[in-house]
Amino acid sequence: MSIDNKDADPVSATGQPGALGTSLKPRHITMISIAGVIGAGLFVGSATAINLAGPAVLLSYLFAGILVVLVMRMLGEMATANPDTGSFSTYATRALGHWAGFSVGWLYWWFWVLVIPVEATAGALIMSSWIGGDQWIWALAITLILTVTNLLSVGNYGEFEFWFALIKVVAIIGFIALGVLAILGLLPGSDVSGVSHLWSDGGFMPFGFGAVIAAMLTTMFSFMGTEIVTIAAAESPDPKKGITRAVNSVIWRIMIFYLGSIFIVVALVPAAELDAETGSYQFVLGQMNIPHADRIMDVVILTAVASCLNSALYTASRMLFSLSERGDAPAAVRKVSSRGVPYVAVLASTALGFVAVVGNYALPEKLFGYLLATTGAVALFVYLAIAASQLVLRRTLDREGRRPPVRMWLYPWLTYLAIGFIVVVLVMMVIMPEQRTAIGFSAVLAAVTVVAGVLRQRRVTAAESARV
Repeated sequence: MSIDNKDADPVSATGQPGALGTSLKPRHITMISIAGVIGAGLFVGSATAINLAGPAVLLSYLFAGILVVLVMRMLGEMATANPDTGSFSTYATRALGHWAGFSVGWLYWWFWVLVIPVEATAGALIMSSWIGGDQWIWALAITLILTVTNLLSVGNYGEFEFWFALIKVVAIIGFIALGVLAILGLLPGSDVSGVSHLWSDGGFMPFGFGAVIAAMLTTMFSFMGTEIVTIAAAESPDPKKGITRAVNSVIWRIMIFYLGSIFIVVALVPAAELDAETGSYQFVLGQMNIPHADRIMDVVILTAVASCLNSALYTASRMLFSLSERGDAPAAVRKVSSRGVPYVAVLASTALGFVAVVGNYALPEKLFGYLLATTGAVALFVYLAIAASQLVLRRTLDREGRRPPVRMWLYPWLTYLAIGFIVVVLVMMVIMPEQRTAIGFSAVLAAVTVVAGVLRQRRVTAAESARV
């Protein structure tokens, strides 16, 4: 796992051998930061959370959103001080040791590699219903198209993501606008109006506070991807500016896209009537008698799926590239094309994604479900690593007298609060029967990667001692 022979790499778009390109434009970074938080889970998966907690799901999204805001603030501080495509994995190495960066990097890579077959399958279901044909063919086709665009240049990823994101943003704003008109009784033909469903169907919190926590565990993972902008910004001409804007805007993004749109849903329709298969947004649009609501949402969901798959390919490859740069992945992975694309990392991540796509159809459902379960708590592990890293690196910044554009609020107390909150959530996952499989498999995977990271750190230390 050597990182020697740098001169063998081609010169990238940056003009430096083996370096990533910087062709992501400011509008790409802006749109990635705005819509990176909007995934297919918001359009479809939110119905499951609403069924669990009723209107009080607003609290679930609020609690999860507060944690994400704090984590992004901490990550933003580190990223504006030292922009790096390895992002929090690199910062964990600097703050906690080689083992931490190794473990977090591989866990994060594994998470996004498994996102590939999940999103490809979701997109294939829609395409198959529209046009026909075998789902696995559509899944592979979607994955192949986005892989090719990622291989050509990072600008292609940014351009595709810009338009995917724009569609998602327009869809959410349009949904909220229609919802407000319906609530006010100003939407012609709508069968729903007012906000009485916030309290009329068993009360605001019909299933108790425990249900709010259970729903929060479901909603929390829909925020995964917010942090991608700190990785993508490293391939832009002005990383600090892009990251600063993204971090400063995360509060209003969560308020509008999540809390705003979910408020429309729970205000207009009974939570018990929502069907997870149909999706909350599609159901509400149907109650508003919006023509072709099902087709409209299919297009939006397909866009969200393509966006998430596009980001999964990009993020997995950049994390793998960063691991290779630090000697934690094979040296071949860090080869870069003349356009600054880590093409081997893209192909390696995609190859495993292809295998997983095939496995999603060929393997028994339970076996693939177990693979997915290994990612169940990865977001929380990553958040914990970010908080612990910021706690340490902030002290270094203060000693050096450096003040990055983004600073964590009320340091160190809000950092400690975030760490405590994450630990409580992990404990809740252990306590709740429906979450035990996810936390169990995730914990086993994390333990394996940590052991591998410790062994790797010992080998590196031994090699350095031998050279001295």
